[in-house]
Amino acid sequence: MGIHIYFKSLSNLEGIIRCPGKFKYQEHSVASHSFKVTKIAQFLATVEEMHGTPINWKLVYEKAINHDYSELFTGDIMTPVKYALPKLKELFTQVEESMIRDFIGREFPEEFQKIYEERFCEGKDDSIEGRILAIADKIDLLYESFGEIIKGNPEPLFIQIYQEALETILQYKDMSCVQYFIDNILQEIIDEETALCSTVQKVTKETLQNAT
Repeated sequence: MGIHIYFKSLSNLEGIIRCPGKFKYQEHSVASHSFKVTKIAQFLATVEEMHGTPINWKLVYEKAINHDYSELFTGDIMTPVKYALPKLKELFTQVEESMIRDFIGREFPEEFQKIYEERFCEGKDDSIEGRILAIADKIDLLYESFGEIIKGNPEPLFIQIYQEALETILQYKDMSCVQYFIDNILQEIIDEETALCSTVQKVTKETLQNAT
């Protein structure tokens, strides 16, 4: 028992590829995704704080950097599958939580176990930090699928993932950071000058119209 096994496991996250089994021009690992989500969450929290929302920065970083550690045990499950049915998502969550508890109980010294059970639990709750995590996670997913679409990937799954990610982000449109994303960042996405963006522009505009 010791933290050595935990530290050693972090390298394994680099070998877990997101959206497995599908042709991709650029592969993304769970480790890189966690880093990007943390950077995106940092920016979103900055926008919220600038608009007067109190932010627990320690919680922002802990939630973001730890949010997919459980995929060390389960691998990455594609979003359309994982969220196909509420019961299915609930079962996946139960399995992940059980495997995390077993790992912590087996490998972590007792004085750290409660701390890491809290850090590795589901971070997407109703707190401002949990909502920021949910948005940041979907923004990175949107960019991953966007990258495949503009490269001409013929797999229709990426259009579906892009649209579903955007729909989830828009569910938080009452938040200042999402309004900033819609008014500035998303506008840059659909305005990007490339012929391959026509699909992205069409899906984005339709999704925005449906959300209003």
